[in-house]
Amino acid sequence: MNINDKRRGAAASFETGEQRTEPMLTMQKELLGAYEEASRAWLARVKSEVELWTGLAQKLTATRSVPEAVAAYQECVAERMKMAAEDGQRIAEECQKGMTKVSRALSNGWPKGRT
Repeated sequence: MNINDKRRGAAASFETGEQRTEPMLTMQKELLGAYEEASRAWLARVKSEVELWTGLAQKLTATRSVPEAVAAYQECVAERMKMAAEDGQRIAEECQKGMTKVSRALSNGWPKGRT
């Protein structure tokens, strides 16, 4: 094998590396964007939970009877259960988005050949 053959082989390896890098970078950027979006949603979710429990504390402070306190607590627990169901739905959607991005990257732009 002469020097020109080695240079061509190195150039081909470099081109293959570039071809594999671009789809990977695109996928990483998309996933990072999805993670940032999810992070903002979860931060908003945490704030709403704080507001829920703060509201309960205020209601309990203002109650004048046990039935009023129980009703306030039941309302808060019902709202918390609704939030938990929404959390589960959000987690499922976020996982699906991530898997879709990875799957699309692997099927559309991923070069075939040696790994």
